[in-house]
Amino acid sequence: MSFKELKGQGHWPTLLAAFLYFDFSFMVWTMMGPLATEIAESLKATQNFIMSADQSATLVAVPVLAGAILRVVLGFFVDRVGAKKTALVSQFIVVLGLFYAYYKGETITYDELLAVAFILGFAGGSFAVALPQAGQWYPPKLQGVVLGLAGAGNIGVVIDFIFAPKIAQIWGWQSVFLVGAVLSLFIFVVYFFMAKDAPSDVYKANPKKLKDYGKLLKDKDTWWFCLFYSISFGGFVGFAGYMKVYLMSTYKAEMTTFGLDILAEPNVMVTAGYFGALCIFAGAILRPVGGAIADKLGGIKSLYFFYGVVCLLAIISATYTLPFYVAIFVLFLIMAHLGMANGAVFQLVPQRFGKDIGIMTGIIGCAGGLGGTAIIKTFGWSKGAFDGYAAGFIIFATVVFIAILGISLVKTRWRTTWGISAGGRI
Repeated sequence: MSFKELKGQGHWPTLLAAFLYFDFSFMVWTMMGPLATEIAESLKATQNFIMSADQSATLVAVPVLAGAILRVVLGFFVDRVGAKKTALVSQFIVVLGLFYAYYKGETITYDELLAVAFILGFAGGSFAVALPQAGQWYPPKLQGVVLGLAGAGNIGVVIDFIFAPKIAQIWGWQSVFLVGAVLSLFIFVVYFFMAKDAPSDVYKANPKKLKDYGKLLKDKDTWWFCLFYSISFGGFVGFAGYMKVYLMSTYKAEMTTFGLDILAEPNVMVTAGYFGALCIFAGAILRPVGGAIADKLGGIKSLYFFYGVVCLLAIISATYTLPFYVAIFVLFLIMAHLGMANGAVFQLVPQRFGKDIGIMTGIIGCAGGLGGTAIIKTFGWSKGAFDGYAAGFIIFATVVFIAILGISLVKTRWRTTWGISAGGRI
């Protein structure tokens, strides 16, 4: 649908507020990733606390895990108390957590950081609030455009990697939490005044019951989609969260040289943030491209290709010690194809679960967060156990290959059952 068709329909202030809420929430949700190395150095210098590879991975993974669970929880409350009230309460909790981290500063303990990381999960749950808030105002024919605009918040993680390390260099890592808190407070005010729940004559709420979730969880296709999304979105958010830790651990010397010679940047952690942002940008920006490709070729064929490329590149990364620039190119391609796979998965989901898309978004979104958590912890374990990431890449490649086999198992049944009347290419 053309953007022009949005004119005169729905409620544009709510759509804008939902976009801002989700975009900045995604930025806050993933901020532990680009700050992990700075925080580790700070704890070592001020408290003589040496963060292990597993502890670093846990710190990055907790917001992802909490966000996965809270997507379901917040989605449940959206149906009962409304999207606006749910968003405001959730955002207020995030603001308090960010201000607390700034107030404690370098005196904050590792356990307190884990508690703050869990609070950041409320920002990750914004996906289940912002999309329904915006979508309630618009007719079915405009849902693709509306949800695409409201859900374009993945770019928030790119903003993290570009600006967070530089802010940390100039004013200290705790100042990043202050910036996040001020921005989140601003979004709270914007949302309070701009966003509105759709009136009953526009949208009639149909609160879901626990048995509705149970019914879908008994459907085997739900679990297939959970597997597919745990790899695509889980891979995207997992690699995004752990990207800087991986680059600093593996290519610190090369990035130092690049930063000094090319960027005139003496802080290698800032340079690592730039390279991380480059790779993550590919996955964030190409999600709609993956959906468009799936519309033309079918979601199944598209996932075959996207997953196949990711699997091959993961095996290459595990087998060879790649030169720095080659490694960056490979990571760029991995993130690009994971991002496109996200779009392909959600080209299929509405065709299979059109009447239950709200619940399925929560369930599958939760699976994506759990997948991201597993990837971060797997790479942290690999580094701690083997002083390298080969095992992590091999495990990830194996899971992707299992998903490819899964597509082969379901494709005939899907095409000969619900695919016949789905209305789109599968």
